[in-house]
Amino acid sequence: MLSYQEQAEELEEELRTTKYNKATQHHIGLLKAKLARLREKREGAGGKKGQGYSVRKAGDATVILAGFPSVGKSTILNKITNAESKVADYAFTTLTVIPGVMDYNHAKIQVLDVPGLIKGAASGAGMGKEVMSVIRSSDLVVFVTEPFSLKQVEVLKDELYKAGIRIDTEPPNVKIKRAERGGVDLASTVMLTKIDRETVEGILKEFSFNNASVVIREDVSAERFIDAVQGNKVYVASLVVVNKADMANDKQLKLVRRTCPDALIMSAKNDNPEKLKRAIFEKLKLMRVFMKQAGKKADMEVPLIVKQGSTIGDVCNRLHRDFTRRFRNAKVWGQSAKFPGQVLHGSHVLMDKDVVQINLR
Repeated sequence: MLSYQEQAEELEEELRTTKYNKATQHHIGLLKAKLARLREKREGAGGKKGQGYSVRKAGDATVILAGFPSVGKSTILNKITNAESKVADYAFTTLTVIPGVMDYNHAKIQVLDVPGLIKGAASGAGMGKEVMSVIRSSDLVVFVTEPFSLKQVEVLKDELYKAGIRIDTEPPNVKIKRAERGGVDLASTVMLTKIDRETVEGILKEFSFNNASVVIREDVSAERFIDAVQGNKVYVASLVVVNKADMANDKQLKLVRRTCPDALIMSAKNDNPEKLKRAIFEKLKLMRVFMKQAGKKADMEVPLIVKQGSTIGDVCNRLHRDFTRRFRNAKVWGQSAKFPGQVLHGSHVLMDKDVVQINLR
């Protein structure tokens, strides 16, 4: 009987050598389902998962500094936070998770420097499993690389993908509900160009969904549909930082800008860290809400930090769980209100710098 590694390699090789077209679409979808199911079975059977690091989440958001060894993550951490991470010019200086807190726009953001990742990290190489467990609970991954090693970012993204971490994307807009009988009831609100009914049924069967109700609301690919079936993926935003810019010449930096147009190019040793702090804050999509008590002026000194798109109800939950139960209405001043002091209910979506007065029963 073939080992897990041999089975996985066979499937990966067949995927590499099978040309994608309309005729092979179904076969490739099933191969990807078999590979995903194989990995799932291995994890469930007690494969090397790694214990993970014991890191308690703190602050308004958690950010991970991820990269190959010796790309300058520790220097960046020390520049933007109150941490004291050991810095040296050799690989694997950081052998555990080093936490720090970054203060920006009144937000307290937890920043974690994790051991350097390498190719094969998703399978456990170089403490990869432990690091992946920390990344899975983060709000933002900052990929740190050098001007001479840009391919490292794609390697890291591939390792995170294999570990079930999806970068810069939303969960698939697919609803799947098991049924007792009736086969597969499939409904779609969009035209499906990347997957057909036969492939949907084949993938479901691979994961023992013989009877199910399926509603698809995006032009989903086989990979995205498999993610929806498994339901165990995490979705994290990312930022690419090309460090050690002071060591590159103009020609190399031009190549960096052309290859990674959205990357932040910097020298952690020499540059002011404010630009990176601002980029992190913006990528986290945080906003400030100022609270006001009835009959008093709003506290414009210390805002409540929440995610963009948060509602009045979300603010109540952040303040105290009892506020949700006792909530009557709220008055809002700011961009999201039609007029100052508008009376609104819990589902109202707030905007940055809104002033909110919660009225309780």
